[in-house]
Amino acid sequence: MAYNVLIVEDEPHARQYIGAFLQQQGYEVTEASTYAEALQALQRGQGDIVLLDIQLPDAYGLTLLDETADWPNRPPVIVITGYGSIETAVEAMRGGAYDFLQKPVKFKRLLQSLKRLEEIVAMRRELALWRQQQAADFVAGNSPAMQAVLAQAQRAAEVSATVLITGETGTGKEVLARFIHKNGPRAEKPFVPINCAAVPETMLESELFGYEAGAFTGAAKRKPGLMEIADGGVLFLDEIASLPLDMQAKLLRALEERVIRRMGGTKWIPVDVQVLAASNRDLQEMIAAGKFREDLYYRLKVLELRLPPLRERREDIPALVGFFVRQLAPRMGKQVRDVTPRVLQALEAYRWPGNIRELRNAIERALLFCDGDTLDLQHLPPEIVRWSDSRVVG
Repeated sequence: MAYNVLIVEDEPHARQYIGAFLQQQGYEVTEASTYAEALQALQRGQGDIVLLDIQLPDAYGLTLLDETADWPNRPPVIVITGYGSIETAVEAMRGGAYDFLQKPVKFKRLLQSLKRLEEIVAMRRELALWRQQQAADFVAGNSPAMQAVLAQAQRAAEVSATVLITGETGTGKEVLARFIHKNGPRAEKPFVPINCAAVPETMLESELFGYEAGAFTGAAKRKPGLMEIADGGVLFLDEIASLPLDMQAKLLRALEERVIRRMGGTKWIPVDVQVLAASNRDLQEMIAAGKFREDLYYRLKVLELRLPPLRERREDIPALVGFFVRQLAPRMGKQVRDVTPRVLQALEAYRWPGNIRELRNAIERALLFCDGDTLDLQHLPPEIVRWSDSRVVG
């Protein structure tokens, strides 16, 4: 895969000259003549590596290093300038630049620097791919209910639609959200989850929208919010029903206007995110009780995907069991490769109040107590065995 180099240079001749050379070397090139254009390009995800001129018409070039300092995967930066000095080089390196080149740029030296940075970009791509594969590695099952959900999820992924995922606790709502992310055009962009119920109400706004230095006691430096970090990618709002009403209003505005403002800030920041929200509570009941905004509900419910509980898709249990055994056994140092028929009978008979999460925990517990290569009834949690026995007796 080719590497994209973002050339930030206000002199057209120099910018085009360097760009033409890099294209001859097999690089893709994106050009920016101003600081504003450069920042917009980076926010769109353009530029695996940045060549940054210091003297720009609308800002001091090194400001870009400060502006992007908190980005989790800021592209590596090579600073180029015709006003070179030891002080400037030190300032650039302290700001996070990987190299410093003086004009006129010597192409041999530039290529050497780019080759080193390619290794960093390649490593990041591999890690991102690995994390994505791990997160989305799941078995959906062949039940009609799940196949219908996946078909709709695939369509939502393709068009980056806003989706409300509903279902009981443990049915796999985040797993489905990650499936949508992986199978859409935003797959190479961030997947940013937040559990709204796990964040104190006083911190929700700063978590979602970020804050400027000095916005409140303890805010020593600027921090981007999760919506900003997810720009270009997917924001997953788990347990959306836990959002207090005032935050619901602020979230609705951000979704409708596609802009955010950090706490303590005055600048509106454009964001492009696909929002996936999840709830295990009945939002319509909450609307009737005045605890959830109806306008936010319909803004989130462009498409609603209901994940069926495991008791409604028992035919998927054998495939899920096989998947969990293959996934967990190597991690636990076990050689388990099979399960007995009576294990499957017991698992299919159980009521599964905790759904797929409970099934996974049951398989993990069974593997812990299994010293051979086959899971049997005595390895299962006692409550599952007792339930199976009571059904047989009944």
